[in-house]
Order: sequence, then C-alpha cells, then structure tokens
Amino acid sequence: MESELIAAVRRFNRAVTQRVGALDDEYMTRGRSLAQARLLWEIGPSGAEVAALRARLGLDSGYLSRLLRTLESDGLVTVGPADQVGGDGRVRAAALTDAGRAEWTELDMRSDEFAWSILEPLTEHRRERLVAAMAEVERLLIASMVIVEPCPPGDPRARACVRAYAREVARRFDDGFDPALSKPVNDEELVPPAGVFLLATLNAEPVGCGAVKLHRGAPAEIKRVWVADTVRGLGIGRRLLGELERYAAERGWTAVRLDTNRNLTEAIAMYRSAGYREIEPYSTEYYAHHWFGKHLAP
Repeated sequence: MESELIAAVRRFNRAVTQRVGALDDEYMTRGRSLAQARLLWEIGPSGAEVAALRARLGLDSGYLSRLLRTLESDGLVTVGPADQVGGDGRVRAAALTDAGRAEWTELDMRSDEFAWSILEPLTEHRRERLVAAMAEVERLLIASMVIVEPCPPGDPRARACVRAYAREVARRFDDGFDPALSKPVNDEELVPPAGVFLLATLNAEPVGCGAVKLHRGAPAEIKRVWVADTVRGLGIGRRLLGELERYAAERGWTAVRLDTNRNLTEAIAMYRSAGYREIEPYSTEYYAHHWFGKHLAP
C-alpha cells in the first residue's frame, strides 16, 4: 500500500509540473524560469525581506542570492537595507524597480490567462470539481509542510505561541483568563528530562505549540496545546498531541492526562477522538471543567 501511495504522488507531481510549465526554460514566454518568476511575484509591489523570502519559498540562501542577482541584472529588482520598504535598516530586503512592477503586472495578467486555459476545456461541473480538488490538495500540502520539533520554552517563537494561547482562552473562557489564577507552567518543567515544549512552524513562522510535563511516579501531563487560526482544520493539533504522547511513551510513561475548559469544545472533541476518557479531577486548576486520561503503548 505504501509503495502505491508513493507512486500516486509521483504521477501527480509529473502531471502538475508538465501542465503548469515548470519544465519550460521560459515560464509564460517571459524569458525567465519558473523560479525567477515566482520570486518576482513573492517580492511584489510592497517588497519583502530576503530572510522572509527564503523561509516562504524554502530556498537555499545561495540559490536565492543567485536568483536575486539575475533579477537585479535584468533591472527588475534592487536589494538593500530593509528601510527602503519600511522595515529595519539592519535587514536586507528586495524591492521592485519601475520595470519590475511593470513585469509583475504583466505576470499577474498572464497568470490569470494561464489559469483560465486550464479551466476552459472543462465543463462547468468539472471546473468546480477541479477547483474543489485543488483547494483540498492545497490544504493537505500545507499540512505536510508544517514542521513540529522541540523548542526551548524561552525561545521568542515559543513565547509568542503561549501569548497567543493566552489571548485565545481569555476570549473564550466565561470570565476571561487571569494567569495569576491558573496553575503556573514553569520553563524548567518543559525542558528535558523534566518535559518538552514542541513548536509547530510553517515556512519558519510559529503556528502551534504544545508541552508535556513528565511527573515522576505519576502520569505525564499535557499542557498549552494551541494552533493558529490560519492552520486550523489541518490536523496540526492532533499531530502535536500525538507527538507529545510519543515523547512521553518513549521515555517510559504509560499514561498521560490533561485538563481543559468546557468552552474549548473543539479541543474536547479532539481529545475524545484521540482515545482520551474523562477521569476524576486530579488538579485544582481554576479554569478546568474536564479532566481526561489515556493509556500509552510502550
């Protein structure tokens, strides 16, 4: 079955690369490759920081530099301090020249025409099917691009996720959220061997987090599972939960538990679908209404 799935993905990749012109030396007959055209598009009329372009496109820094130099030599782009596009002058950014903006507009128009060339041969019903399938493929591809890995809880990205978690629960809890009333989760509890903090990133941007505390002589405890609105519905929360469970199981824990608020209905549904069962309260967490537990396979 695995080999069949792999073969299907490869067939799909071949069909798409051929249909969108990725194999052509001159993308949309504009005298430049698909990579150069895509980079020009991502820079856009507002400009972009070079580091953000590298993360967004997943490009090696050397390859990105070569692409930028080519666009510069063509008179389409300038690269310099980011303050030229309203950013930090200590950071490098790319901006379109007048010729670059004209080329961007032409590329935009031709991209619309190319998209229509894919849809035009189909009936209206098949167009709708194709667009719906593309949307589903896009969502699943984005989900596959999310990276989940351990991160120090003091890392600025981890801090940003925890702040976003606090803002969301403050909005959703009946009486808001006061950290002083909640049981604290200290940084030292979320670093090995005491526990771990997992960070989910998409194109180097934090989009989710979760943590597990490894209590000696007691079940492991999952805390602070949060997923950004931009990637909700892609299974990222379930993936974080599974990774936290795996982390605890690999270190010898045979059970895990957590508490949650009654207003976090999506989280409660996720826990139940992942095999969690309601248990007696094990903590005095001020904002908890439900306590869940699960046995872990060794």
